[in-house]
Order: sequence, then structure tokens, then C-alpha cells
Amino acid sequence: MTSTYPPPPDVIDGRVAWIFGDDFDIDLVVGVSNIKSYDPVHLRSVCMSAYDPGFADRVRKGDIIVGGRNFGYGHPHYPPMVALRNAGISAIVAESFSPGFWRGETFNGVPLITIPGVSTAVATGDSVTLDWRTATLSTADGTEMVGSPPNARTVKVIEAGGSYELLIAEHSLVQQGQAQ
Repeated sequence: MTSTYPPPPDVIDGRVAWIFGDDFDIDLVVGVSNIKSYDPVHLRSVCMSAYDPGFADRVRKGDIIVGGRNFGYGHPHYPPMVALRNAGISAIVAESFSPGFWRGETFNGVPLITIPGVSTAVATGDSVTLDWRTATLSTADGTEMVGSPPNARTVKVIEAGGSYELLIAEHSLVQQGQAQ
């Protein structure tokens, strides 16, 4: 079995697709009425429609979402992130993440990078470059913000495309007698 989403490049070039403030409930990305849907086409069609009806058509692969403190609080439902990833979102950079959201989306191989002050330092539409390994976000005007890089295990999870894929690969190595 392979991941639905390939691992991101080490350096993501894109734009800030949207900026959320503090305490954003991730379910609102698709609306509470859609949190039980797993149809990727439907989820993409409703992605961010309450905020910007043209969002899914405007976003390009490599774009990022920016959030304030406690991004993704609430129940860790996966459909909102399925919608964002299918729209092209490659990473989320926030001032902090809800623990449940962070665990769930890191498990799925999404780079979630913490950078203090990011939500007020960029604007929607800004061109950015994110080196997720070093937690460095650079803007077109040369501004560079550095946050907390992911730990070694999280890097392996992201490189593998998610925890499931990493565990399968590690188990395969053990079976072959090549465990590290």
C-alpha cells in the first residue's frame, strides 16, 4: 500500500493560500455538515467555500496555510485535511497547533511547522518558500522566519508519506534482517 499523498519536497515554493487566526476549528474548512464525507471530489468542492467560494480553484500545488495559536483545535477529523491536500496545500505553518490535530496530520505525513509570529508577518497571496526540515519560511522580500524544526522521527514520517508507510518500510527491513 502506498500513501495517497506523496512526501513533500524539502523546500516548498508556493503562496500563502489563507491565514487563520487563533483557535481555528479545522472542521470549518469543509463545514460541519461535511465532516463525515470521504469523497475527495466532494470535499475539494466544498473546501473553504464558507470563506472564499473560489478557494479550491485558486489554490495551486505547493501553497501553504498559515494559522495563529492552537490551529486545528476540536475533534481531529480527517476530511478537512483531505480537502486541503486535494486542493494543493503542501504544509501548514502556525504559531502553535492543537495536540490532536498535530498528531493526526503528522501521522498522515503533512508538514506542520511552528513559527512564532507568522500569522501577522505574511498576507494571503504572498509568495513564500518553506524549508520544512529547518522550519524556515522566506518571503519574496527576503524576510526569513525560523521556527521549531521537526524532530528526527517526524522527519522520517514526513519523508515516508505518513506513519503507516514508514512502519511498513521499517517492518520490511526487519523482515529482511536489515533493521537499523
